[in-house]
Amino acid sequence: MSANRPLPQGRRGFMGGGPMGMGMPVERPKNAKATLFRLLGYLKPHRLALSAVALTAVASTVFSILTPKILGNITTDLFSGVLRRLRGLPGGGINFTQVWDLLALLVGLYVFSAVFSWLMQYTMAGVAQRTVYGIRQQVMGKLGRLPVNFFDTHPHGEILSRFVNDFDNISTTLQQSLTQAITAAITFVGVVVMMLTISPLMTLVVVATLPLSFLITRAIAMRSQGYFLSRQRRLGELNGHVEEMYTGHLIIKAYGHEQRALNTFEAINAELYESTWRAQFITGIIMPAMNAIGNLGYVLVSVVGGILVTQGTLQIGDILAFIQYARQFSQPITQLSSISNVIQSALASSERVFEILDQPEEQSAAASDTPDRPARGDVSFADVGFSYLPSRPLIDHLTISVHSGQKVAIVGPTGAGKTTLVNLLMRFYDIDQGQITVDGRDVSRIGRSQLRRQFGMVLQDTWLFNGTIRQNIAYGHPGATDAEVESAAQAAHADHFIRTLPDGYDTVLNEEGSNISQGQRQLLTIARAFVANPPILILDEATSSVDTRTEIAIQRAMLNLMRGRTSFVIAHRLSTIRNADLILVMNHGQVVEQGQHDDLLQRGGLYAELYHSQFSLQQPIGDLGPALP
Repeated sequence: MSANRPLPQGRRGFMGGGPMGMGMPVERPKNAKATLFRLLGYLKPHRLALSAVALTAVASTVFSILTPKILGNITTDLFSGVLRRLRGLPGGGINFTQVWDLLALLVGLYVFSAVFSWLMQYTMAGVAQRTVYGIRQQVMGKLGRLPVNFFDTHPHGEILSRFVNDFDNISTTLQQSLTQAITAAITFVGVVVMMLTISPLMTLVVVATLPLSFLITRAIAMRSQGYFLSRQRRLGELNGHVEEMYTGHLIIKAYGHEQRALNTFEAINAELYESTWRAQFITGIIMPAMNAIGNLGYVLVSVVGGILVTQGTLQIGDILAFIQYARQFSQPITQLSSISNVIQSALASSERVFEILDQPEEQSAAASDTPDRPARGDVSFADVGFSYLPSRPLIDHLTISVHSGQKVAIVGPTGAGKTTLVNLLMRFYDIDQGQITVDGRDVSRIGRSQLRRQFGMVLQDTWLFNGTIRQNIAYGHPGATDAEVESAAQAAHADHFIRTLPDGYDTVLNEEGSNISQGQRQLLTIARAFVANPPILILDEATSSVDTRTEIAIQRAMLNLMRGRTSFVIAHRLSTIRNADLILVMNHGQVVEQGQHDDLLQRGGLYAELYHSQFSLQQPIGDLGPALP
């Protein structure tokens, strides 16, 4: 990586507030042998199918190996018949009946070899796809069990590259290269056996070139492994950069950073080119080297075979057959060498996939503490401590008590720990010390999925998927009826603009929801929270992208939604939380003030400074201290 280019930064998690400044971890090359055995371990459930592949490969290869011997016999019969006629010996001439029988047998062997080869490829295709299907399911399930910290520190494009490019690479290798390797091994053994039946001496001459072939192949393959792994890393980094530049193209254009983004792309692309070129160049040396060694063996076989024929030790057809076998002898080695680059690349891809599978998962909770009823909404933070980085503590000895049905507003300067507080409540991150309870139950002993079903969330950053508006709203409650979806949209004041669209609730949104405005996207996420009807609500600056009039209407609707439910509202516009039952003022990870709006104003503390600063440019804010990540 060029020295003047920064490492790619991870994206923030679902709730933001992640450890800023943490780059993607440096990948270390794994043991190629261990990776190979681990990958082959996924083939164990398909032992029966692999046995069928091996049998069809043996049959196809054996039929193919027998053909040079038969061609040699035909050549011998033709040569002997012509030679006897020229010498005027009795029974001279060609025995065409025998020749035609051998030709018919030859055609039959070719047909059977082709049929068994097709069966081998067909069976192996099924094995390869089922194997990759199983690994892909494991990785997808693993991604769902990984902590938010993993996604905070890994660019999305890099994860996508492993899930798409690396899996395609593994699939292609298992389906094509593995059968080629099996066939090459069987061919090698069969050819050696056939050569021994013809002439052990000439077989020894050919085998003498084998150690040199293995040494060259091994040396080149070991040298190319590092370049193939580097290529996969650079490819993932390139995908991550392109994905980030595409999703943020408006910001890039607004700040005039097109050339900077292009320079970064060119730097990564140059590194990808360099590693790919070196990997392909090194493995490309194998084929010419193997051909040179094969030609050396071919020359030796021709010389020794010619001498044996003149001495009458061998028939002319045997030398012809042996020369073909000599060619086939080097073919498996050359074939394995030519696919070594594919195998090396697949091992590099497998390492990257296994790295995801080896990531530590979120700790699961004890099943006995899984809630069997909806939460009432009593929430307590008792002496809670947390830090994204051990050297930079964020929250220390935090104690809060929230009663069921209360509307709790969380305010404070940027970096005070507001969003982190909600991250800990929903167990996007686990606390370092203390205890968080919901209805008296320790959240660390409640399954994350069960715990999060008690919450409804509306975030500042909207997330919509490719689907209809109706499907996006119903995402909060998959079993919601059309009437419930429309009622939720009306409560969120989204029904009017939805009905003005050409297809109404059946309007299809693209992946980013960019075919509607930012404010409209925010309204849909609010409607999603309405339809979920959760016992506890979390609103992270939920009305930041709507106009003032719509915001007032949504606040009124929110009051109805929050009635009887515990609500946590993170707000920067303090005018929107004046009616909160409890306001928590945070700074440096601590709750420095708490109370209701009027009481906090009368104290004249940090809340009063923040509140008045939003209405007067002349009002000094005071020293709030450095912001924390």
